[in-house]
Amino acid sequence: MIERYARQKMKAVWSDKNKYDKWLQIEIAVCEAWAKIGLIPQKDIEKLRNAHYDFDIFTEILKTTKHDMTAFIKATTINLGDEGRWIHQGLTTSDVWDTSTSMQLVESCDLLLQELNALRSALKDKAIVHKNTLMMGRTHGVHAEPVTLGLKMALWWDELNRAIDRLNQAKLNISVGKISGPVGTHATAPPQIEKEVCLALGLQPAPISNQVIQRDRHAQFMTTLALIAATLEKIATEIRSLQRTEIRELEEPFGDGQTGSSSMPHKRNPELTERVCGLARLIRGYALTSIENVALWGERDISHSSAERLIFPDGCMALDYITHILTGVISGLRINEERMTENLEITKGLLFSQRTMLKLVEKGMSRDDAYKLVQNYSMKTWDEKLDFRELISGDSQVKILLSQSDLDDLFDYKSYTKYIDEIFVKAGLE
Repeated sequence: MIERYARQKMKAVWSDKNKYDKWLQIEIAVCEAWAKIGLIPQKDIEKLRNAHYDFDIFTEILKTTKHDMTAFIKATTINLGDEGRWIHQGLTTSDVWDTSTSMQLVESCDLLLQELNALRSALKDKAIVHKNTLMMGRTHGVHAEPVTLGLKMALWWDELNRAIDRLNQAKLNISVGKISGPVGTHATAPPQIEKEVCLALGLQPAPISNQVIQRDRHAQFMTTLALIAATLEKIATEIRSLQRTEIRELEEPFGDGQTGSSSMPHKRNPELTERVCGLARLIRGYALTSIENVALWGERDISHSSAERLIFPDGCMALDYITHILTGVISGLRINEERMTENLEITKGLLFSQRTMLKLVEKGMSRDDAYKLVQNYSMKTWDEKLDFRELISGDSQVKILLSQSDLDDLFDYKSYTKYIDEIFVKAGLE
């Protein structure tokens, strides 16, 4: 991931140093396990606990071996004496690589969960504050009926709860290690070694493996990232839409001295939410790649390896970044309540069309007749820019069926918020 979109903590998780430090941690844990069952003498294990690798030497050796693990083993054992022969005892590369990758993915989950919880908190705060802030609801991009900004935020908050649940489940399924040898038979590393190592590393042993931990686990992780990114894009897309000049109800933060265009000084573009949308698309592509990685030849090939070197770090860094960005947008969101009120009145009462139809049906008119009557006045409102409330109130049939009190109640905006408290309680927000 390029520096622009990589935050320091997540970048550190996917650094070469963290990866190789984990390799060394695993190798030493394996030696400790062998010592427990009596293979490695006590005098050797005491020296092996202090093993370290030289990164410069590793880099030089890699130029020749062109194999990360053999270069790593040589760069580690070069600093040891005779006890160095125990490093990598009974292991294959994937025992170390896959187990360390699981550890990195778990670390990534923890950072992502922190960011998602911060976003959830920001959404909850805004939802409660604006629970009754009335605004126009839109379907197909066209005015429908009023909603509240708080209800919109509560909907996002609720979806984010599911996203967090999914990530916790993905974390559980990726929290496995594998120390089972070249094809998973444990012929060179008995199950007890795997059990001891995984316990030391805070992982569960994979119930069964071949040369690798099975990639459906990794695919679940990456598709979970993609689903979370889709939710973030959904939120960002709505904010972008409501920032359009013609609507101008919401606006992402815009700092002093910030510029929106090199040519048009008046521009305040939704560039943060657009960035969220762009990187969400990238993460979705990584999810597809992870699914392609599930099917490998026999007990393993390395067709997945090159892709995973990109999609795991970049997917985690991208999601970490856009979650943090969106939290800032929500926290600093500019909310134009005056414009929301203006937009409610743009269609001159048309938003009351369904309530009017239903009220006429309640008073005895057939649904078909009520629909046609209301639709006729609705079209007249659209075409002649007249007020729907005045037109419908002047109709002779309506005058017979509806009293002035009925009409006053019919055109009261408060009717759209009467169940908001109950919805919030149902959703668990209060």
